[in-house]
Amino acid sequence: MLRAALWALCLVACTGDSSDDTDPGTVPDRYAFEGRDGGSSVVHTGQTLRHVLIDDLADYVGGLTAQIDGGRVPQAGEVTADCEFYLAFDASVGGSVEHGVGADLPIVQATYGEIGDANLWGKLAGNDEVGQHEDWSTAFVGFQAGSPQGLVESWLAELDALAVARGNGEVGQTPDGAPIREVYVTADGRDLKQLLEKFLRAGVAFSQGTDDYLDDDLDGKGLLADHTALEEGEPYTALEHQWDEGFGYFGASADFGQRATADIAETPWHDTDGDGSIDLLTEVSFGHSGNAAKRDSGAVSPTTFSDDAFSAFVAGRALLADTDGALDEDQLATLRGHRDEAVAAWEKALAATAVHYVNEVLVDQGHIGTPDYDFHDHAKHWSELKGFALAFQFNPRSPMSDADFAQLHQLIGTAPVLSDASEAERTQRMDDLRAARDILGQTYDFEAANLGGDDGTGGW
Repeated sequence: MLRAALWALCLVACTGDSSDDTDPGTVPDRYAFEGRDGGSSVVHTGQTLRHVLIDDLADYVGGLTAQIDGGRVPQAGEVTADCEFYLAFDASVGGSVEHGVGADLPIVQATYGEIGDANLWGKLAGNDEVGQHEDWSTAFVGFQAGSPQGLVESWLAELDALAVARGNGEVGQTPDGAPIREVYVTADGRDLKQLLEKFLRAGVAFSQGTDDYLDDDLDGKGLLADHTALEEGEPYTALEHQWDEGFGYFGASADFGQRATADIAETPWHDTDGDGSIDLLTEVSFGHSGNAAKRDSGAVSPTTFSDDAFSAFVAGRALLADTDGALDEDQLATLRGHRDEAVAAWEKALAATAVHYVNEVLVDQGHIGTPDYDFHDHAKHWSELKGFALAFQFNPRSPMSDADFAQLHQLIGTAPVLSDASEAERTQRMDDLRAARDILGQTYDFEAANLGGDDGTGGW
């Protein structure tokens, strides 16, 4: 069923031919556009592959404990090398390897190479040589790691050391003296699996989407790319492809606007064309788009992050499909407006997700000293909060000020406050988390009902 937000946009249809019988006052309900030479002009294979690589890296880390407890004894550097397979993926080496995406139906693309050819390191904030609004070797905030890649490498080193130790029978302990169940959870309560996954979604997908493909600060790049002719051998113009790649990093399926947010949150894949299989390029909602659906479906006071982002992405792409030649000033201004709407909704969904995990950590910390307390849940939720909250700095148009961003991360800290902390320290962190939630609520104008209560219940 077409969402009402799509009808509110007065743009042309997706064929790219204004001379046909299509009503130019409608917008397509799918992200599917025909090229000037016929056939689909939408291509974002690299972005989809990077979503899959992030998912599979997280799955690899999540499966390490069972491997080691089942008899694997990693040597120093082995786990890091395993993770590098995903981070520095090389299709000439790993293209024939089957990926780990699963669904109840067969997947059209069985191997990484059938999806595309891309890696994560090259697109991590600070590693793309052109177009970034900050020098992330000096401007990166949130951890004292020097740069985004330095931060990821530090986590890999920790994970590698923990894996070697566990393989040698050395299992860490929680502050209460219980064995740590998972090899990727540190004694100070950081979940390296969650930190890696959520930060890569921030430092690769959100950074590239907002600060590269949807930016307009460099001639010939982003929204200033050429739209006068098709790229050589391709079905799209440079500008169409830049927009598609930005959309690809948001991660929504082509039929995202036709599905209920609760359905997307529950099952990210959907056999739209009814052919009995799932196409990863069009029929799966990855990463941030799925989180947007979760926040909308779980909001106390209704929100429309999913609708707003997807509608703006579709509207912008429909404008390009209907414009044969360079955009004039008014058309470019309209495209910038759609970009602003899409990115604002995308970031609001990220901020709402951060609020969700602030609340989870408040609940976890409130259970310290009771039978309901779970150290591993606490570590997981704090790490998800931290990973998601690192994202805002990568958007050059973020409504969050640099001062508020720095304050937000000072309040969140670099590790959770655990049961071995003093009562005063635990009380202070609870106050700090509520203050962090207030920054998010004020910056993104969230309804109080969605923020939750002092104990973390009642909101997202």
